Amino acid sequence: MNQNLLTVDELSESLNVPKSWIYSRTRETGPDAMPMIKVGKYCRFILDDVLDWLKKQNESN
Repeated sequence: MNQNLLTVDELSESLNVPKSWIYSRTRETGPDAMPMIKVGKYCRFILDDVLDWLKKQNESN
């Protein structure tokens, strides 16, 4: 894996959305849940995976 794992703060800044929006998506489960990696109690994200997920969410609406 060559990509850095982003924190909630970093992902929030990259997507220009509030942290609360990201936290609410991390509580969702199932096949349509936002892709994240749990590191202990911390959520980390791969930006490309999240962007792909957002595209799929947009296509299904």
